Amino acid sequence: MEALRFILFLALAIVSVLIYEAWQEDNATPEVNVTASAPQAPQAAQQQTSQQNAEVPGTPENTATQPSDAPAALSVEAATDAPRGKRVRVRTDVYDLQIDTIGGDIRILELSQYPIEVGKPENYFRLLNDTTKDFFVSQMGLLGDAEPPNHHASFTTVKLDYRLEEGRDELKVPLHWQGNGLSITKVYTFRRGLYQIDIDYEIKNGSGSTWQGRVYRQLQRSRPSEVSRFLYTYTGGVISSEENPYEKIDFDDMDEEAISQDFTGGWVAMIQHYFIGAILGGKDELNHYFSKALPNGRYVIGNVSPRLNIENGATGTLHSSMFIGPKIQEVMEKAAPNLELTVDFGWLTFLAKPVFWLLDWFHGFLGNWGWAIIFTTIVIKLLFYKLSEASYRSMARMKKISPRMQQLKERFGDDKKKMNQALMDLYKREKINPLGGCLPILIQIPVFIALYWTLLESVELRQASFIFWWNDLSSPDPFFVLPIIMGITMVLQQKLNPTPMDPTQAKVMMVLPIVFTVFFLFFPSGLVLYWVVNNTLSILQQWVINKRLGATD
Repeated sequence: MEALRFILFLALAIVSVLIYEAWQEDNATPEVNVTASAPQAPQAAQQQTSQQNAEVPGTPENTATQPSDAPAALSVEAATDAPRGKRVRVRTDVYDLQIDTIGGDIRILELSQYPIEVGKPENYFRLLNDTTKDFFVSQMGLLGDAEPPNHHASFTTVKLDYRLEEGRDELKVPLHWQGNGLSITKVYTFRRGLYQIDIDYEIKNGSGSTWQGRVYRQLQRSRPSEVSRFLYTYTGGVISSEENPYEKIDFDDMDEEAISQDFTGGWVAMIQHYFIGAILGGKDELNHYFSKALPNGRYVIGNVSPRLNIENGATGTLHSSMFIGPKIQEVMEKAAPNLELTVDFGWLTFLAKPVFWLLDWFHGFLGNWGWAIIFTTIVIKLLFYKLSEASYRSMARMKKISPRMQQLKERFGDDKKKMNQALMDLYKREKINPLGGCLPILIQIPVFIALYWTLLESVELRQASFIFWWNDLSSPDPFFVLPIIMGITMVLQQKLNPTPMDPTQAKVMMVLPIVFTVFFLFFPSGLVLYWVVNNTLSILQQWVINKRLGATD
């Protein structure tokens, strides 16, 4: 019994170290690097366009592109400073972003509802960025006849500042390109309260013949600045299809082998802790999905639409849609099937989902994530009350017979065989199962891990306030009060439990509260709050059971 308890506490300590390393990785400060990408020489780009526009067998109206059609080669850019066009600033109720007239792509995107730190709401979190080591941009372009504009082409704009005005629910931002008989308008559509962006290429064909073309959409980013050797929240690519709703394609996978898949609907994304950039495939659209590892240390993942035919003198539209923003489950569920799976609770998702639902329900009722954590912890404790009771009863009986166990130790000295036999006889007479306290704890461990991932992965708890100075449950307690309280609760728990007979184990148990307190100094305060509440409830339950069984000192 005591040996198993020791192993459990030791395992918990190891897990805590790994969790701390994960938290460190997620909160690392990126280094600054101002290197940007550059377009290819016009001749090379023309050759690539010619190659990528090769005919594909099948019906033009509904045929997906084949690997030779993939635009990934367009992203192989020289590692020199890229020419920068004019920047079109767009402000909505959720975005503050910049579109560059070179390529007409979103180069910088900040989330106005998510400040970098508490108390500075004017400093928005930057998700897309083309000026730092953590490079992350969206890119789009056309493939087809008459050399249509790719993400290196130069667009024009009638104004450089757009704002979603009060009382309006929609904002359109047009960019224009003309050449080789084609007149193309790239239109971004933003809607109030939504993190979904629609992009339409409105194409007027005056080339003298039928125009055939496709739109490619891609996300390009670098690896994260810091990579933990232990656990960490996932940063990398994800692809979703009807056959495989959630498949991670990490950067090492892209180095080893490029994606080349054709399927209807689905989506592709680059995700990180709390946030996502995703390209959504049309429900009935057969797309070609691709990835590529670039020589400059960046990675591309995206898709290509089916071919569109536009007769001479006619117009047509190629539509695209993206989701760029926080990983809010109920919002992503409405944007695309299975997009909410990017809130990755790991292999315990089946437990974490109901735990999050409970947290969210309490938050909707109480309006405070801190109280939601407290009441969720209480509910979980009640659900496991009977199992915990069995464990605590076993420990209470062990505590009650501790003096007799000590007498046996003094009687048999170093004769471990006789000592163990005498202990087994004592357990049998007192109807104590030495393993009775361990099984209930082991059964509860998956629930505790699921709750940990729920608290760690949910963007709703990012900068969520509680009471007093706890104004960010995703950050450590600035005054270390919660970790110290947690350490005190661990000491009190030990006082209520039987003292290990092995002096070495007894010393380790005495040191554990100090070790855990040090670890928890750097933990998000939401997790520490859960631990404090759980320990407090355990102390109350153990004290009541000890008193009933006469195991109090």
